[in-house]
Amino acid sequence: MEPYSYQFILILGAIFAFLDAYGIGANDVANSFATSVGSRSLTLWQACTIAIFTEFGGAVLLGAETTDTIKNSIIKVDLFKGQPEILMLGFMCALVGSSFWVIMSSKWGFPVSTTHSIVGAICGIGLARFGWDSLDKATLTNIVISWFSSPAIAGVVASILYLITKYTVMNHANSLERGLIAIPFYFWFTLTLMLFYVILKAPKGIDISKTKNQTPDQIGLALGLTFGLGLLIAILTRVFLVPYFRRLLVDEEDLKWYHVFYIPFVPKQPKSTTLNQKLALGADHSGVTAVATEEEGMTIKEEVKEPWHKATYVYITRGLFMDVASAQSEHVKGVHEKAVKYENKTEYLYSFLQVCTAAFASFAHGSNDVANAAGPFSGIVRIYESGELPGKSVPVPFYILAAMGLAIDAGLILYGFNIMRVLGNNITYHSPSRGFSMELGAALTVITASFLGLPVSTTHCITGATVGVGLCNGELQAINWRVVAWCLFSWIVTLPVAGGIAGGLFLLITRSPR
Repeated sequence: MEPYSYQFILILGAIFAFLDAYGIGANDVANSFATSVGSRSLTLWQACTIAIFTEFGGAVLLGAETTDTIKNSIIKVDLFKGQPEILMLGFMCALVGSSFWVIMSSKWGFPVSTTHSIVGAICGIGLARFGWDSLDKATLTNIVISWFSSPAIAGVVASILYLITKYTVMNHANSLERGLIAIPFYFWFTLTLMLFYVILKAPKGIDISKTKNQTPDQIGLALGLTFGLGLLIAILTRVFLVPYFRRLLVDEEDLKWYHVFYIPFVPKQPKSTTLNQKLALGADHSGVTAVATEEEGMTIKEEVKEPWHKATYVYITRGLFMDVASAQSEHVKGVHEKAVKYENKTEYLYSFLQVCTAAFASFAHGSNDVANAAGPFSGIVRIYESGELPGKSVPVPFYILAAMGLAIDAGLILYGFNIMRVLGNNITYHSPSRGFSMELGAALTVITASFLGLPVSTTHCITGATVGVGLCNGELQAINWRVVAWCLFSWIVTLPVAGGIAGGLFLLITRSPR
């Protein structure tokens, strides 16, 4: 193949790589913030605002300079020896299959693994070209096992975290005082874990799960950074955040959010008249009306007809200001009523923790999963420029990382509300203490699995953690099992559907009469 041939494949690959990254934002990234939005720790537009910086920053600052040419090495690059243009076409078809499935899953409210989607699409290319023997059976087996093992483990871990919180803090008459004592420890534990997650999982981090990094210097640097910064954060929490919470929630002073940064020097403020309203988890503070229609569906009330440009703007931004936590069908309301409710002031303590957990997970996610879209497209670019097969890994130019980061942000802003509504509302009742336990349980599971080299999906883990914490209410009816069943179904069909679309398109192009 001559360099700079098949320019149309490069152009189509760029379009579908952008769409794949858009789908990652609409589906995968929404998982990171779904529990925060569902528990009202954040409004949807606040979550999107934070994610714009964390996802893009993770992709650009910590995104991999190189990535696997074929995700998880599910098939070997050498199989395409002498036919780089066929691999180039295969990457383009894989991006078509993956992007189509992820975007349609977002439309239907299916939280799927975007990693499994691109792996399934590449499996389809391998099957179409070389048959079943070309696939790595061990990798496929591990993926199938992870459908059940990762959500189960995350559910157990999240349940343990929530039960500790429930019986040491939430269940007591003086829960607020207990929470104020415990909150520095929670911040130390949570942010130390999140820092370790970034250092371990980010491609430019210190991955001590790899043998080459398992030296005393590297291990000492990783642990020293995480525990040292975690201890510093705990001290700052005790000096600034605890006094802020005490004055806000116990003394009920009318404090602003920015007072937390210099609270020792803030003079006594007048008593707040709106505190209880602000803390009411069941109230709609967004000023936006959302209407539940079908069993698990949602739509927005039609507005008065506007000029086309205004109507277009309203449609594009329809999800940004939606109050997804209030958009409930009658069945979901019944599920939420089975949950035990706790003191709003105590729950408020955990909202800050929950936001920190979601932001750190989003930052690490941006650095890691951007490769799902950037990897195949970088392979296309490499073949286009050289006319040769790439090696086992391929460089990822900065402009591709930046473009994919922007696409991820666009997907979350324009369509992330659909997945947030499912994971943050429809499965079980959310509150800050519950959401914090869910996110931390999922993160701890992902960290442990990454260290052990086990393939798990963040999507599967947060779903399992949500179900596990929901079961801590002591009633099976506190879980919306219909939605859980649909989630499990979507995980199982991701590999064959994405692979079928990619492989079918590949066969149609390569086997059509000329």
